[in-house]
Amino acid sequence: MNLLGKKLLYSFKEKHADARSQIESWEAEVEEAQWSTPHDLKGKYPKASLVKDQQVIFDICRNRYRLLVRVNYKNKIVLVKKIGTHKEYDNWDID
Repeated sequence: MNLLGKKLLYSFKEKHADARSQIESWEAEVEEAQWSTPHDLKGKYPKASLVKDQQVIFDICRNRYRLLVRVNYKNKIVLVKKIGTHKEYDNWDID
């Protein structure tokens, strides 16, 4: 998959060093992935939450942080939309 929005991840890793290794592992896995359907994604990440409009929420560091992406399965693109603490996630407006 082509991962877009890495700048958000980079900034977050700088502020939250405890999440760095897990985010970097996630980045590498996504870039190697070839998801064609949400089912493919759930095969690798069964705890990921599928939300409307091809958006997916991943738990980072045992649910301490949340990562919101939009997946375009046809074009093989994963776009990072938001990343934040669980408390910040509670205030997100997921459109």
